Amino acid sequence: MPSAFLKHPFMSQRAVAECDDDAMVRAMLAFELALAEVQEASGAVPSGVSQQMREQLECANVNVAEIAEGIASGGNVAIPFVKQSRGLLADEIKRYWHQGATSQDVVDSALMLLLKPRLAALDELLLRCRSAALKLMDTHIDTPMVGRTLMQQALPITFGVKVAHWAIALEQNRRRLGEVELPVQFGGAVGVHSGWDNLGLEWMDALAERLGLAVPVLPWHTDRYPIHALGTALDAVAGAAEKTALDVSLLTQTEVGEVAEPSAPGMGESSSMPHKRNPVRSALIRGAARQVHGHTSVLINAAAQPLERGLGEWHAEWAPLMESALLVEGALEQVAVLLEGLEVYPDNMWRNLAATGGGIMAEPVARLLAPTLGVEKAKAVSAEAAETSRREARPYSEVLAEHSDVKGTVDPDALSNACDPALYLGSSAAQVTRAKKWLAAQ
Repeated sequence: MPSAFLKHPFMSQRAVAECDDDAMVRAMLAFELALAEVQEASGAVPSGVSQQMREQLECANVNVAEIAEGIASGGNVAIPFVKQSRGLLADEIKRYWHQGATSQDVVDSALMLLLKPRLAALDELLLRCRSAALKLMDTHIDTPMVGRTLMQQALPITFGVKVAHWAIALEQNRRRLGEVELPVQFGGAVGVHSGWDNLGLEWMDALAERLGLAVPVLPWHTDRYPIHALGTALDAVAGAAEKTALDVSLLTQTEVGEVAEPSAPGMGESSSMPHKRNPVRSALIRGAARQVHGHTSVLINAAAQPLERGLGEWHAEWAPLMESALLVEGALEQVAVLLEGLEVYPDNMWRNLAATGGGIMAEPVARLLAPTLGVEKAKAVSAEAAETSRREARPYSEVLAEHSDVKGTVDPDALSNACDPALYLGSSAAQVTRAKKWLAAQ
């Protein structure tokens, strides 16, 4: 598969480089060496053996291709890794390698080690997004724009409150992701530390501390809550990123033109149309998010695993879990740049507010007229004036002022105010202020 062409462009390139085959080998090695160290500390391994293992393996030339080839016969990467690494050890210490562990202990713990720096990177990116969003909220707290429902013009809002919703969604999911634990895995063949009695739980706890991972209540070979929790948290971040990109892409449409993605040499160019400036960052974000959603369905459907070891369910988790983390990181890299450099065009927002000739204000006008004309008559007059304004390309307030049911019955200043989008923004500014306070809370 041409991954560099079809898969990696949606991912963080830094993450791709840091999560390659060699990184997986290093993570598995870290688990095995830590296991030997905690066993040595308890007297189950002779003094000095864990250091010998470290010296003999950390500088050894591990054959990654051979490990990959061995997966077909064993079903997972740990089996050929353990076999090859044991072969590199001196004969007198081979028996202490991988003692009390099973292949799932190695793979699950190694994946947690690979994912730990990725979660830290995601947190940093989400903080960047929050900071950029706060600046946009400050700048545009009072910038009127069209609020749209069912893809149609509805009533005025501010651009600041739109950004506030993006920021809150991203921040809510940053906090959720921060609560996800990455636990060590250590249970042995059937998850009860066979042959080691109570030492097994002591080793599990010590392993977690030594590796910087969370301590599980019990080994979780077929209790896949940690994977489910992480996968769904990543998917939620992807959804928040996708919402931001979707809104931006819609607002960049030529006929709308209310925002534009940050400009950069060659960014957004077309292969055949020189005039185009495509919202490529939004496309990359949405493309990554769609893949994460698909991966999440795999993880959710693998949550219930049989008896003491999964048959295919566990195996199905590996790629979707890692790819989800890399895809979300790639998406957030784009979101951060998008928010930091977003070009906002208030003049075009005003232009679009006037696209209906002011008819967008028919609802507040109907409210103004209702005490005098009655609710149904007020709605009919405001709608009729809006249609006339649109058809004749005349200001809505002018058409209303000439209407026989309005002329002389409503204060002209009150009518003018009811037709002014900037005076009908509801709680937009208050919502931005409230959102800023919440965002700054953590």
